[in-house]
Amino acid sequence: MSPHTLKIQDAFDEPACERNRNKDPKARKKGCSKPLIPGATAGGCSFDGAKIVLQPITDVAHLIHAPLACEGNSWDNRGAASSGPTLWRTSFTTDLTELDIVMGHSERKLFKAIREIKEAYAPAAIFVYATCVTAMIGDDIEAVCKRAAEKFAIPVVPVNAPGFAGSKNLGNKLAGEVLLDHVIGTVEPDDPGHHDINILGEFNLSGEFWLVKPLLDRLDIRVRACIPGDARYLQVASAHRARAAMMVCSTALINLARKMEERWDIPFFEGSFYGISATSEALRRIAELLVMKGADTELLNRTEALVVEEEERAWKRLEVYRPRLEGKRVLLNTGGVKSWSVVQSLMEIGMEIVGTSVKKSTADDKERIKQILKDENHLYESVAPRELYSMLSEQKADIMLSGGRTQFIALKAKMPWLDINQERHHAYAGYDGMVQLARQIDLAIHNPIWAQVREPAPWEQAMTTEEKLEDRTASASNFAGETAGDDC
Repeated sequence: MSPHTLKIQDAFDEPACERNRNKDPKARKKGCSKPLIPGATAGGCSFDGAKIVLQPITDVAHLIHAPLACEGNSWDNRGAASSGPTLWRTSFTTDLTELDIVMGHSERKLFKAIREIKEAYAPAAIFVYATCVTAMIGDDIEAVCKRAAEKFAIPVVPVNAPGFAGSKNLGNKLAGEVLLDHVIGTVEPDDPGHHDINILGEFNLSGEFWLVKPLLDRLDIRVRACIPGDARYLQVASAHRARAAMMVCSTALINLARKMEERWDIPFFEGSFYGISATSEALRRIAELLVMKGADTELLNRTEALVVEEEERAWKRLEVYRPRLEGKRVLLNTGGVKSWSVVQSLMEIGMEIVGTSVKKSTADDKERIKQILKDENHLYESVAPRELYSMLSEQKADIMLSGGRTQFIALKAKMPWLDINQERHHAYAGYDGMVQLARQIDLAIHNPIWAQVREPAPWEQAMTTEEKLEDRTASASNFAGETAGDDC
């Protein structure tokens, strides 16, 4: 059995996952998901998942060893933001052709590309991604990367997660393994402290982490590494010297958090920065872990004072929105940490959750939702497009929050929709983010355009009631789309 196959099996057999722990050993080795069929990775293959996790490391050159389309179709697939380097926004690919593959020039071309990137851009490191084509023809990217690292005196990291290996979530976990094997622990920081933490599974979408970091700065808590959002290579390489960690999206990097705890004794917890109470709880848990690892107990008092101050300010700003949103019904089609944390944050301002997708949520995520909603009937493992459309068109909800793939269902039903996934343009994390979320929901629900679009079109006014019913039924039957729950 190849080392790569063993790595994939190890990623599936995750002891920190509650669902895996409840399986017998034989079932656990079969993996977390059903085998993929051709075309099933259209929503994201393992190469795409690995790139999602690693590309936000902003001072690294990300080189795709593949024909041009692999990079062209995966570039800029998330709305992560950087406060500094922009190198990660540059596409690098070996652009393999049929001639390169047939004549066996691909590994030579890869080595040459690494040299050119090093000379032209002087990156902190180069990550080299294997893809379906280069994996099938047997290119040894690990050997090429090792030779290039020795020759050019720069970290060259092989990312062996070809698309056919599995789903996007498997690619997330394989990227975590890459960081453990080749990056984390390779650099010793010269200024370790008792208040150093790691934030794992935070992608800084639309700059969300920038709404949280000032809170940590006020507590003198230093983020040694935020992986991967707005990260730098040296920060990730020295992440093993943090005293504690917070896991934001366990579906993506639970294996990274667990193994860092095993290797370097970095305790972690899973939390969220969505919502007022969740943000406060996360800050308290961070402070508790740091005190447990040797920080001054005064940190607990300062954290509580900050929480009280920020909560009071946030609730005061939310007063204008609460009367307008209280009692409004929300349909959520999300996944990961958002499946429970957004539920909690919306209920805080008096909104009613009529349903939430849990297809890509962990067992722990689902248990949290059950405790919050106290009604399992509001949990949907998978919702067909026709069912989503029916719920909205029959006005069982006042707004749908989801990713971009399902927005057209809401628009076809002439119902408000708000992007809560990675393509969004607003940051919703922390206390300020909660106010922004309430504001955007209020703007969407009370937009006067909905009253106008719901008016019958001129050519419909003469239709009989029976004809209108037949027309709506035909539209719903012909409508199809992908409704899988979105990621963290």
